Amino acid sequence: MAKTATAYKEKMKELSVLSLICSCFYPESRNKLVCEFEDMEVKPINKRASGQAFEVILKPPSPVSDIAHSLPSPPKRDISLEDIEKKLEAAEDRRKFQEAQVLRSLAEKREHERDVLLKAMEENSNFSKMAEEKLQMKMEQIKENREAHLAAMIERLQEKERHAAVVRRNKELRGEERA
Repeated sequence: MAKTATAYKEKMKELSVLSLICSCFYPESRNKLVCEFEDMEVKPINKRASGQAFEVILKPPSPVSDIAHSLPSPPKRDISLEDIEKKLEAAEDRRKFQEAQVLRSLAEKREHERDVLLKAMEENSNFSKMAEEKLQMKMEQIKENREAHLAAMIERLQEKERHAAVVRRNKELRGEERA
């Protein structure tokens, strides 16, 4: 069947080239062209607006070629009960092995998922600890800055109070000197 299809494709290529050549040299005899090959017959159909049309008729395969293409089937041997049991046991072993592989694969996937989850949790925990430590340090720094700022303000206020006391004392001394 494959040989016939291949031969058909080759003949169609030859036919299209042959048709083209014939149409160039003999334009009027193009419609009367009838080709016969060993396994098919080609007849032209009325010319259409879209181009030339052909009718391809495949001939039935000859008995000689049919025998040449058929392959002999291998001889059948008698299968014993032991052979069947061995094949069934081998199939069962293969099934069990395949099932064990699937279970092993699933266990490895679960182990990997667990490892990934533990790693993610550890990274999250580390991140939380680092963030908490940073926040704690920042809060301490803010507290120290606030205390330093308050101490500076109190110092300035005390300095102003001292200066005001000196100014008052000087004013009183001037007031006593004038009086």
